[in-house]
Amino acid sequence: MTNNHVTVLEIDAKALAHNLNYFKQKLQPTTKILAVVKAFGYGSDGVKVAQFLQDKVDYFAVAYAHEGIALREANVKTPILVLHPQIPNLQSIVDYKLEPNLYNFKIFDAFLTLADEIPLMNYPVHIKFNTGLNRLGFWHSDIPKIIESLHKNNHVKVQSLFSHLAASEDLEEKDFTINQLNNFAYIAKQFYKYLDYEPMLHILNTSGVVNYAQAQFDMVRVGIGLYGFGNDDKETAELKNTHNLKSIISQIHLIKTGETVGYNRAFVAKRHSKTATIPVGHADGLSRKLGNKNGYVLINNQKAKIIGNVCMDMIMVDVTKIDCKEGDEVIIFNNQEMLNHISKVSETIVYETLTAISQRVKKMLKK
Repeated sequence: MTNNHVTVLEIDAKALAHNLNYFKQKLQPTTKILAVVKAFGYGSDGVKVAQFLQDKVDYFAVAYAHEGIALREANVKTPILVLHPQIPNLQSIVDYKLEPNLYNFKIFDAFLTLADEIPLMNYPVHIKFNTGLNRLGFWHSDIPKIIESLHKNNHVKVQSLFSHLAASEDLEEKDFTINQLNNFAYIAKQFYKYLDYEPMLHILNTSGVVNYAQAQFDMVRVGIGLYGFGNDDKETAELKNTHNLKSIISQIHLIKTGETVGYNRAFVAKRHSKTATIPVGHADGLSRKLGNKNGYVLINNQKAKIIGNVCMDMIMVDVTKIDCKEGDEVIIFNNQEMLNHISKVSETIVYETLTAISQRVKKMLKK
């Protein structure tokens, strides 16, 4: 079904390419890049982003199997790491030639059993170790048992060992992060002792590349940085925003003094006013905290504050001093400053602001 919604998220392909190249410049020539396109490409369109980047990166990562399947069905052929596979999806992972992260013995044993039953031969898998985030991953003490299982069959081959940093953006946690990096290096060294090959190693995320480039190992994973944010004001200033959310004015109202606007009559006009109704609301990802003049949009390059409560499908903005008409373009956000403002007012982080963008919003890749 064609999406004809007038509220559109434009994904800036030139900005994506700029951001990718910015991080490439921080790496050794031999270091591979994994682009993270989970959560619909951080709220954009994971398929469109992957199609654009597939000849520019070495790997993609998604959170769940169905995200990887969507890429394969769109003819993306680049290797795809599934970061959080579940046992019921393992057969689909094999069917679509995805590469699972095996993070505990339950998923590890289940996949080795499946690999034996099919049977598979040297199927690429990834082993995650917990070095301090305490979310997913084996412990270093699990290495002997993992190696024992690997030596008993040739159905799988470890493509990479990896871990995840807990606070790479926070330099006040530098000692903790360095301890994680050292732990990971130790784990890799122990693992290598028992194999006749050396899997790739990767631990750095976007902030890790910025702050700990000395630990880039064989590959780095770039997520939020691809989309224009470096978890640091200086780094973010070097990046370009990729998400541009636009809509139109559906209707303009002339409001008399004392009249109210919106649910619960939250806005009361103190003077004769002009309002514009825009077809975007909290069902599209806008927090209700942006209402009552806490948030704004841009109309003809002028700020129009959101008045009253944010509705499910609409917002109303004050355009009393703006020359505009029904059908005019409205910018919900198109730069890092606006996204940071929305996130601050919404009492959240940019990650959530981006990934909250509803799937009913039309997505377009702009080259």
